[in-house]
Amino acid sequence: MSTLVSKSTGASHRIAIVGSGISGMAAGWYLSAQHEVTLFESDSRLGGHTATMDVTVEGQPYAIDTGFIVFNDWTYPHFQRLMATLGVASQATEMSFSVHETARDFEYNGHTLGSLFAQRRNFFNPSFYRLLRDILRFNKQATRALESKELPEHMTLGEYLDQNHYNRDFQQRYLLPMGAAIWSASISDLRAFPLAFFVRFFRNHGLLSVNHRPQWYTLVGGSKSYIPNLTAPYASRIHLNTPVTQISRNSTGVTITTPSGTHHFDQVVLACHADQALALLGDAIDVETEVLSAMPYQDNEVVLHTDTALLPRRKRAWASWNYRLDQRDSGARVSVTYDMNILQRIESDTTFCVTLNDSASIDPSKVLGRYTYAHPQFTLAGQAAQARHAEISSIAHRTHFCGAYWRNGFHEDGVWSALRVAQALGCDEAAPPSEAPSALPAHELLTTQGVEGLG
Repeated sequence: MSTLVSKSTGASHRIAIVGSGISGMAAGWYLSAQHEVTLFESDSRLGGHTATMDVTVEGQPYAIDTGFIVFNDWTYPHFQRLMATLGVASQATEMSFSVHETARDFEYNGHTLGSLFAQRRNFFNPSFYRLLRDILRFNKQATRALESKELPEHMTLGEYLDQNHYNRDFQQRYLLPMGAAIWSASISDLRAFPLAFFVRFFRNHGLLSVNHRPQWYTLVGGSKSYIPNLTAPYASRIHLNTPVTQISRNSTGVTITTPSGTHHFDQVVLACHADQALALLGDAIDVETEVLSAMPYQDNEVVLHTDTALLPRRKRAWASWNYRLDQRDSGARVSVTYDMNILQRIESDTTFCVTLNDSASIDPSKVLGRYTYAHPQFTLAGQAAQARHAEISSIAHRTHFCGAYWRNGFHEDGVWSALRVAQALGCDEAAPPSEAPSALPAHELLTTQGVEGLG
């Protein structure tokens, strides 16, 4: 955390937090150690992308995650530490990935040798072996370029793939679908990704290795299980169904306007999306406009359902993440279906699926819920904007920005970003609010508080 500029402010502040995703809730947790925190959320629930839906099928209740689902023991150190401190239970899960094409009978699941050749005729398909060969070539070439610092910082992923003559099957049936599934993006979005950003992420998550990969986990009872403990220190000052309509700042404080009136604070933390934050600032300065407008978001439609027709035709090819290739334009949103029984270890005769951006293909009678979540888009311009955080986030300007969009777009990044803001305001990760409840005895809390992943 060497980027943090302040260890202590030396004073307690009244701080408003706008947004209750993981970034806002974690910021509230850390800041409550020293400051009075008030959180404003426009929705009727807390959590943002932490969205566990309670459903009943054939008289049996289930808690199904539709947003944030998994984390691992390499690249989620701050999130893991937070969950350990809160005493939230997790369980190991399988992170497998399949691709199936609808226009022709083609599918595979890369989890095991058996699932890789789930479609048995691929044993005798030369183009399938060329696909596998290019996977190994990319893994080796990208790793070597990263370690030797030869990755061009201003090149896109698509430019790199074309320059190095990676075949179409490798691009369209492996690398681009996997990236599109991870970031909820389109194929054209993935081709425009900053090359170095993409390769570093894949290397850090073990995706450039066939055997050396992290262990993935889900939270027992669904991802929302951490919310009560995380928000306990400031629960009495949480305002749901309270959209902030404008924020103005001056030398004496910050004014937050909501439908119920105006509220005055010493500092404000904008834990909403970059575009939302910019829209709320009634007195945005030029640099805020430049930085925040360079980090756009896009909506993804999400459906919770039980229609297994969205999964590969062969059950042995079913994976945790299932990418469906079809005849859509390369700019169309990714079509990916999560098998929640695998991911959340659900024991049921019913297979629960969560599908992104493919509503028209789902049997309406099998739909359990429809939702829309916005995800950040990553570009070279956005990567440059991320490095300008200190130009717009400061005590002197009474305004602080946090969110997963400041790094890779995931839960760990939301916690990391919240911690950066909290430490700038004088709060240390090692000192959570003493009044916060924990499911662990005190002696166990002390030993688990420092547990981190390897990444």
